[in-house]
Amino acid sequence: MQQLSIAVLTAALLQLGLSAARAADLPPPPRPGAAPVAPPRPVIAVQSGNAGKKLGDEMECLLEPHLVANVGSPVEGTLNQVLVDRGSAVGKGQVVARLNSSVEAANLELRMAQEEFGKRKVERNKELFSKELISANEKDEIETQTRIAGLEVKQQQQVLEQRSIRSPLNGVVVERFLGPGERVANEKPILRIAQIDPLNVEVIAPVELFGAIRPGMAADIRLDPLLSGVYKARVVVVDRVIDAASGTFGVRLELSNPGNKVPAGIKCRARFPAR
Repeated sequence: MQQLSIAVLTAALLQLGLSAARAADLPPPPRPGAAPVAPPRPVIAVQSGNAGKKLGDEMECLLEPHLVANVGSPVEGTLNQVLVDRGSAVGKGQVVARLNSSVEAANLELRMAQEEFGKRKVERNKELFSKELISANEKDEIETQTRIAGLEVKQQQQVLEQRSIRSPLNGVVVERFLGPGERVANEKPILRIAQIDPLNVEVIAPVELFGAIRPGMAADIRLDPLLSGVYKARVVVVDRVIDAASGTFGVRLELSNPGNKVPAGIKCRARFPAR
């Protein structure tokens, strides 16, 4: 009987130790009311499709816009017109939208009328001054007021000009955020415009090619099956910081795109000349 009791006690202790060992490998149970916590994810190195590629091999790449601008207004107001829409080609300096400017236009007319009156008054007082009917101080005061009126006209012209929204670059409209009648705030864009001439060709190259790819180097770009033929691009940026997780670095090339014939956002293949 004593031997049986010892055997039962030993089995219970072994079971208790096994349960404690399993509990040590598990995360603690969540506190009541606490948000569920996801288990930690294993760290996996991100690999580029160009891993192991050499000069002369085709590498995966992506065409991106050269510049993208969210076009807004320097002043607040209500949109009166939006003159372009998604897909429209725009030129640098082109008016793409206008704010309501009736008050600013009226103020400009008032300043211009004051300037014209001042000019006529100066001409009339020239003869009076020559006949010594007015003093030099009075003559100077009238001329100064006229010059101030002219400066106020220029100031009001600039205020009115700010109500016209111009494109900051040559490109195409990617998205329109606001329409006529909507309120424009300083931080709220009206349009998004992308410059796609030239295009940026982005390549993620393996670390083994660091130093072999240099700014100014030419490369052949293929866009098939979307577009046939070989396009020439030139390296403009080579990243000086290597991504340790993937063992890669970034390379940017510029691809001339006259007439915006080649769209941005498509995959491509780049081939750097072998030495």
